[in-house]
Amino acid sequence: MAVAAVARVRGAFVGAASGAVSIAAHAVGGGVVDPGGSSIALLIAACAVVGVVVGVRRARHRVADVMVLLALGQAVGHVALTMSPGHHHGSHLTSVMVAAHLAAIPVGAVLIRGAEIAVARAISAAGRTVRVLESGPAPGFAPVSPIPFGPLPAYRRLLFSSGSGLRGPPVPV
Repeated sequence: MAVAAVARVRGAFVGAASGAVSIAAHAVGGGVVDPGGSSIALLIAACAVVGVVVGVRRARHRVADVMVLLALGQAVGHVALTMSPGHHHGSHLTSVMVAAHLAAIPVGAVLIRGAEIAVARAISAAGRTVRVLESGPAPGFAPVSPIPFGPLPAYRRLLFSSGSGLRGPPVPV
């Protein structure tokens, strides 16, 4: 269950990060981003597909794997943004746009991998808490008295009393 949840989180983050970085890098690189245009709808659909495809894979991913997935998602996002009717620079990338994409890939991969680890730990902690709470209260116990009732045996009487006889200086002879 935890593996599936982590895979879904990874898919959601890769899809969302791909869309956000595609828009930001496209705008920084001089590309036109029309908020009401069909390219944004296409970008959302493409990034949702990327997120679902990534989320279906339940294998454990390293940071390098997440970097590859982010790069592919950003490429899909860039292509989706260039398909708008009023797009002026075609599907080619400017150097600033490439730099923005390349800078976002390792940062996003580290953040996504950290989120995966946090989700796995949260699920594990919640599972341990549920198991502890399901086990119920601890069984009751009978109180045990450290001091026995009744007369003390002779050896214990010597330990707990002042000794045998009266206390004081010796009687002169």
